[in-house]
Formats: sequence, C-alpha cells, structure tokens
Amino acid sequence: MKVIAINGSPRKTWNTATLLGKALEGAAAQGAETELVHLYDLDFKGCISCLACKTRGGKSYGTCGLIDGLTPILQRIIEADALIIGSPIYFGSVTGETRSFLERLLFPYLTYTVPYASIAPKKIATGFIYTMNVAEEQSKANGYEDLFNSHARYLQLIFGQKPESLCSFDTCQVDDYAKVLIESFDPVHKAQRREEVFPQDCRKANELGARLAGKRSE
Repeated sequence: MKVIAINGSPRKTWNTATLLGKALEGAAAQGAETELVHLYDLDFKGCISCLACKTRGGKSYGTCGLIDGLTPILQRIIEADALIIGSPIYFGSVTGETRSFLERLLFPYLTYTVPYASIAPKKIATGFIYTMNVAEEQSKANGYEDLFNSHARYLQLIFGQKPESLCSFDTCQVDDYAKVLIESFDPVHKAQRREEVFPQDCRKANELGARLAGKRSE
C-alpha cells in the first residue's frame, strides 16, 4: 500500500503541511508506505492545452505529454493506492500550484465523450485537506463549498472512488502577529484556535489517512 500526499502550500511546516504529515502518520500506522511532495519545490507548469493526451494513436494518449518536474510525480501517483492533496485557500481558491497540478493530474484521464468518462488505469482512494483563515460560516458565505464539491466531483469521476475531505477553518497565519500587518484578525483568538482546535484537526487528518490506507486500489 502506497499513499502519496501533495502539499500545495508554499510553507513546509505550517498548517497544511502539518495536517498532511498527520494524515501520512495515520496511513503509516496502517502499514502503508508514504511520501510527501512539496509542489513549490518542483519546476512545472499547468496544462498547456496541447491535447497530446487526447490525440488518437499518439504516444502520449491518456498521459500528460508535457515533460517537466511534475512528470515523475504524476507517474508515482498512478502507481500508488491513495492520494491526499492539501492546499490553503488563497483569494477564494486553492493555490496556483495546486490548480496547475490538478489540471495536469486530471485532464489526461478525462474523456471528451458523452457523458464524460475516465481512462485512468485503476481506481485510487483520494482525499483533500483545505486550510483557511476564515471561519466555517464565512467560508460558506463566500461559496467555498462549491469549490470543494467541484474538486470532489472530478476526483471521483477520474479515480472512481468518493473522496474524503477535511477543512481546517479559522487557522493561525503566523507565530507573532505583531511582526506583520494583519489587523483584520484577532491574534488572541487565533492563538486560542491553534492551541485548542488545530490539534483536533490534526487528529481528524490522522484518521483520514488511516481510512484511506484501509482502501485498496482496484
């Protein structure tokens, strides 16, 4: 059993990366081999719309024809049994690197048929971890659920299993709010959230990883 986690945050030790680490710990406790990939360490682009992945008889049919730093990661993902993607929410969406990764991951397996279908070679268990500075109520008012549902719909279409998901709301951005210009958040409240609520999110992430490791690819 192999579980790969993709960190779509530029930070390697803060909220998103921490939750992904906890998820992999949960998977490892079930006997899974684990790997954490930091997207910001890679030199890659999003989909360039070359359609090589959809050219009948082409050498890249069903796979991304763009060769760059993401290429070996995409190969390891389709060889794995479970995938966990993590990203903070910036300006109402996942990070640009996460979006580019999703384009490259999903589009080659998506068929332009009626209805749409998948030519992924096997089913993979998937999960998505989101972190955000706003509270749950504000995330709903901002329409974030539509984004989360869209990702879940495409992951299920491509990889054949309903994804797991975890949202960590109202996260703490920095250790010391006095050092940066962030006046729209209460540092006392944020510190309390990090001490009391974030450990609960870490536990949920650990459980998510354990559940995904319990699923077998088909």
